[in-house]
Amino acid sequence: MKSILLIGLGRFGKHIAMKLRELNHQVMAVDHKEELVQEILPYVTNAQIGDSTNEEFLRSLGVDNYDVCIVGIGNDFQSSLETTSLLKELGAKMVVSRAATDVQEKFLLRNGADEVVYPEKQMAKWAAIRYSANHVLDYIEIDNDHAIFEVEIPAFWMCKTVGQLDVRKKYSINILAVKCGSKLDSFITPDTLLCEGKSLMVMGKYKDIQKCFRI
Repeated sequence: MKSILLIGLGRFGKHIAMKLRELNHQVMAVDHKEELVQEILPYVTNAQIGDSTNEEFLRSLGVDNYDVCIVGIGNDFQSSLETTSLLKELGAKMVVSRAATDVQEKFLLRNGADEVVYPEKQMAKWAAIRYSANHVLDYIEIDNDHAIFEVEIPAFWMCKTVGQLDVRKKYSINILAVKCGSKLDSFITPDTLLCEGKSLMVMGKYKDIQKCFRI
């Protein structure tokens, strides 16, 4: 369980708060709008109304005591940038800030953000990859070159074992798990049999996965 300071309680911040609650983390939520703070109360450990660009207010929160500080301000980039910078100056261990453009991402990284979340760009990339190929079910980007894909098992792989296919040697990708409905089997051996009704979780370089599954 981690202690998290969440600043900015619009739609993005609210969704983060709700998910963090599911994961049983302790969350201090902050926004300058009273109505947003009231709405978030059922999902967080504590909440305060305040101006995150005010150094004394931020200092009073003890930002250096949180494992992660998330700046989810989306409609006021100046406030987001000032908040990010102040958090780092006050000793925040980890600052994650939201960006809406490439320029904002660069400025945030230069002014205190350890990492930047770019929801629109990341979602657009996910949707483009997910829906442009019939057999891609999901994917998670690891870095600019690597990803984990959930893919349908190709027809010519059916009723063959992982050892027979030898995809690691042929395509330089790793089969991490076999998924059947909501059940995930990560105990993969050369004798694991691939059959209809299942999907694969595979990891590797984009170019190798694209070549292997003809994405």
